[in-house]
Amino acid sequence: MTPFAYVGAALAEIAGCYSFWAWLRLGKSPLWIVPGMISLALFAWLLTLVDSDAAGRAYAAYGGVYIAASLGWLWAVEGLRPDRWDVTGAVICLVGATVILFGPRPA
Repeated sequence: MTPFAYVGAALAEIAGCYSFWAWLRLGKSPLWIVPGMISLALFAWLLTLVDSDAAGRAYAAYGGVYIAASLGWLWAVEGLRPDRWDVTGAVICLVGATVILFGPRPA
């Protein structure tokens, strides 16, 4: 469930933030923030579905997924292909997220 919650949360957060970007930076209608706010609320709810005893740890691990998803958004929505440095950085972040989420913890 955790990978699906993270991916869904990332897409919801990026879409919500992009709605504000579209309004403030791209000259779109202020009505764009309505679905953006709904999307950001969905993002917050999805993070509560992550299987973790500590919110901070769940959020820290989520950061790596968010970075990778943001580069996917860059390519799919904005039409800019991530370069090798983008991809390298995202891989490093995902490795870090995996260590944070699945590293051994004392019982």
